[in-house]
Amino acid sequence: MLQPLDGLSAVVTGAGRGLGRAEALELARLGASVVVNDFGQPGRDGTGAASAGPAEDVAAEIREAGGKAVAHCGDVADHAQARALVDLAVETYGKLDVLVNNAGILRDRMIFSMSEDEWDSVVRVHLKGHFNTVRFASAHWRERSKAAGGPVYGRIVNTSSEAFLAGSAGQPNYAAAKGGIVGLTTSTALALAKYGVTANAICPRARTRMTSDVFAGFAEPAEGELDPLAPEHVAPLVGYLASPAAGRVNGQLLVVHGGVVAVMERPRVAAVFRATAGAFSSGELDESLTPYFAGRPEGETFAATEVLGLKRD
Repeated sequence: MLQPLDGLSAVVTGAGRGLGRAEALELARLGASVVVNDFGQPGRDGTGAASAGPAEDVAAEIREAGGKAVAHCGDVADHAQARALVDLAVETYGKLDVLVNNAGILRDRMIFSMSEDEWDSVVRVHLKGHFNTVRFASAHWRERSKAAGGPVYGRIVNTSSEAFLAGSAGQPNYAAAKGGIVGLTTSTALALAKYGVTANAICPRARTRMTSDVFAGFAEPAEGELDPLAPEHVAPLVGYLASPAAGRVNGQLLVVHGGVVAVMERPRVAAVFRATAGAFSSGELDESLTPYFAGRPEGETFAATEVLGLKRD
């Protein structure tokens, strides 16, 4: 029986654990040949010795289930190693069709206490790591398109976070990087559309080692009950975005968790104020803006508990 991704190849970064692992398994289940990338450091803050173990284990799991997979344990935030990752997919499977970016680390700190290294390291892995792989994958698709004389098949799924939408007090580095990933995605979507390539971003909610603190206060389901925060609930959307069926989905941001996919709108203008004499004075701004903001709820945010219906322990 044919599967939606039969004959296609995919790279999934950060796929040794959590979301990336679930997504790599799903793409393989749908027929894709997969390159499983993971740097393999044990600490979620990017510390510890790199290891091929996590990537090799997931690749082996795919092969044992009858799929095709190879492992890559390079650091996608390193430009040369990201190039080698894309090259490995092309050399192994003849081409690259799907790129899923997940790799990331956390080094949480309040903005007034954050060190330069804590800022740089998180932005490097998340934002630069996404850029590096997209850079080389997009060059591959552009070259193929020129050789074919028309569009080719290409799918990019990047991983952002609601931390950039609603803010996250102790994660200024992470929130900034995730916001940057959305900008990278929408720019890429516009640039590559003529080559037949789509680029979309997801904001997943899932219980992984990266989010153990975020969801620590939410009750876990009883045995046999559905866990809305299981990483496996995110993977089907990634499989869909990687498939031919999603050819008209481009430049989108989607929030996803158990049983819910929310398509986010671009920011809209909430209010417009015009100066009476063509230019504002500070006094007129006070008269216009102060009453407006005084009438709005303080600290309006996108509350996960309201949408998910989760209960804290």
